Amino acid sequence: MGVLTTLGAGAVFGLALAAPPGPMNAIIAEESVVRGWLAGFRAGLGAMSADATFLVLAFFGVVAFVESLPLLRAAMVGVGGLLMLYFAYGAATDAEATFRGEGDPEDESKGFRKAFVLALTNPFQVLFWLTVGVGLLEPGVVDVLAEGIGESFRGILVVRTGSPALVVGLFSGIAIWITGFPAALVAAERRVAKLAPAVAYLSAAVLVGFGLFFLYDAVSTLVGLV
Repeated sequence: MGVLTTLGAGAVFGLALAAPPGPMNAIIAEESVVRGWLAGFRAGLGAMSADATFLVLAFFGVVAFVESLPLLRAAMVGVGGLLMLYFAYGAATDAEATFRGEGDPEDESKGFRKAFVLALTNPFQVLFWLTVGVGLLEPGVVDVLAEGIGESFRGILVVRTGSPALVVGLFSGIAIWITGFPAALVAAERRVAKLAPAVAYLSAAVLVGFGLFFLYDAVSTLVGLV
């Protein structure tokens, strides 16, 4: 029962991690409405692969090492910001394309590379794995309801950190999102003919906003180091 509870809690946590609006979902959305479900899924798979990479790096302490070097972190954030602006330009250009484009396999697979590279330079994901991610890997017990609501709920929902079930649940939740989110967008596009350009332009706007924010963060860090 404890394993199932931990697995379920991990899945919910993975969904909560993957679902909020941000640069990753902007790329998934743009790929989905312009090139179809498979392209959107591949983009999501790229972001999830980056999370898997961070999981390994967090396990070996590399993420904490990067965060301890402000200059390296600023460089990563700056590169991430520039990449977001570049991908925003691509999203705006793709907005005028026909839904699912020309079906070019190269176009359909580039979403994976975009999301993967972008996720590796995303300070939010680095920060997550530096803090929450490290905590998930450390063996322990979290009584979720007792800590979140009160002592009267102690023992009802106990999650074991450092458990393989928690990690499997986490990535299962992410997998559910990157499968269902593109499918929902494709289904909606079939009902609303003008949805694809609107989503693509919105994705571009989101990427521009995050890109400028990341560049500002990188410059601020560099100025503080001078």
